Amino acid sequence: MYNEIARQRRQILGDAARVLKKLEDMQLKDPQLYFKACHDSRGLLRNLFWSDGISQLDYRLFGDVIAFDATYKKNKYSCPLVIFSGVNHHNQTIVFAAALIADETTDTYVWLLRQLMFAMRGKTPTSIITDGAMAIRNAVRDVFPEVRHRLCAWHLIRNATSNVGNPSFTSKFRKIMTGDYEIPVFKRKWVQLIEEFGIEDKPWVINMYEEKHMWATAYLKGKFFAGFRTTSRCEGLHSVVGRYVGSRYDLTSFVEHFQRCVAHMRFNEFNADYESTRGVPVMQTCIELLERYAAELYTHEIFLFFRPFLSRAGSMRVLKIDNTNDCIKYIVCKHGRPDFTWTVDFHQEEMIFMCTCLRMESFAIPCEHIVKVMVDRDIREIPRSLVLDRWTKKVKSALNDPSGFTRDAVVISRQSALVEFSKQLAAVAAKVPERYEETRDLIMGLYSSYKAADEGENQPHSGVARSSNLYVHPTTGGSGQPSKKKKRQRCSVCQMEGHKKTTCPWQKDTDNNVIENEAIGSDDGDMCTEATAELDSNS
Repeated sequence: MYNEIARQRRQILGDAARVLKKLEDMQLKDPQLYFKACHDSRGLLRNLFWSDGISQLDYRLFGDVIAFDATYKKNKYSCPLVIFSGVNHHNQTIVFAAALIADETTDTYVWLLRQLMFAMRGKTPTSIITDGAMAIRNAVRDVFPEVRHRLCAWHLIRNATSNVGNPSFTSKFRKIMTGDYEIPVFKRKWVQLIEEFGIEDKPWVINMYEEKHMWATAYLKGKFFAGFRTTSRCEGLHSVVGRYVGSRYDLTSFVEHFQRCVAHMRFNEFNADYESTRGVPVMQTCIELLERYAAELYTHEIFLFFRPFLSRAGSMRVLKIDNTNDCIKYIVCKHGRPDFTWTVDFHQEEMIFMCTCLRMESFAIPCEHIVKVMVDRDIREIPRSLVLDRWTKKVKSALNDPSGFTRDAVVISRQSALVEFSKQLAAVAAKVPERYEETRDLIMGLYSSYKAADEGENQPHSGVARSSNLYVHPTTGGSGQPSKKKKRQRCSVCQMEGHKKTTCPWQKDTDNNVIENEAIGSDDGDMCTEATAELDSNS
């Protein structure tokens, strides 16, 4: 028995040493990578935190809102994996940091949050969303006392089902939680709901009301959460991680495969960056100048979120305009609903707009009431005061400085992007000899050109060399016409001869890649669904 315990201890110590060596090797390639290990009194690894340079760069841009939980335990030691995640300018999930922990206590989460702050050079988020576990709540309160803490709506609905056990109650609870009510209206509706089901004395109900400021839209509107309302982004990320790591993986293999997962997520971002530069969408609203400006300003995903606000502005009308010393007040209503109004304050000198619906503050996208006032004043571009850089195409352009931390992280990010794009290119180019040769020559031509430029050789570059056999004319028969050969069938997947799509060995890999891309690249729709829910409640 003693020998077996000693053997297992040596194995654990060896595994811990290997994963730390792995991270040290990663640090040689990425000097900005930060990692920290925590050991117990016996020298055994308890907690391991890491964040690479690209993650830190992303946090610098998008770390205003973070989410995390620890539900994933698929590794050799069943250690919980904690992922700190956020949302980028394409409304895609991104990873800021990760950790493997031995337990889920308040002390452990405090240690993690402090490591996060150290890695991110002390920058604190403005908002955080969690599943509401008490240890996490306590840690957030300790490390981020001023940060807005929101409880995950999905977990709250699940708890409502388990604590009350009435589907009708759950449905009405959800409506009250997401409804765009004024606080007095919310309180009245809450009392009516509780009395209707006779659950005034239930501890869960009492506790929920005491914590209403952490989950009710009535109390949270006007506070920016980047569209987060649930931690389902975290949970979706955990399911994707499962495709990269196995339950028998040791710590080193786990870290390696987790980073592969993150690299694939980043490729989705690189691809979205590319797609956002390809032309302008077809205009669909009657406010074409503003729509076109928004299409050029925002990334494609955020533009599609904003366009319905432009459309709805067409159904708004200005009831009244009041000029005061400080601003111009616009009273706005829906067409045919003069009894339901919003007030938009316009400070002309500073070009500042403020609406009582607070959706601009909640989502950092101008609401339809503000858009209506902009149209009324013939404003043809979205004012700078209404633009949050994190949603724009050029959010990363300010990082192109030539020195220090930013340079290293940006270069590594670009290298990763080019590697992933090259993999995609190689997958299709290698199947056909002509494609392979053309691609090879293109790459080597570019390499020679860029290398010469770096070395200061001012040699004229007349173009990229191409393989000569791409331009060989077809052979001709005695008639002077190209000889005709029977065209062999090619597979539509790999373009090779001798089989069809249904029997193609590449087909399985292609299908798997499609599923993987869709899972990682998708979001949980929080941003759109919350805005829609609030708008519907006003009707």
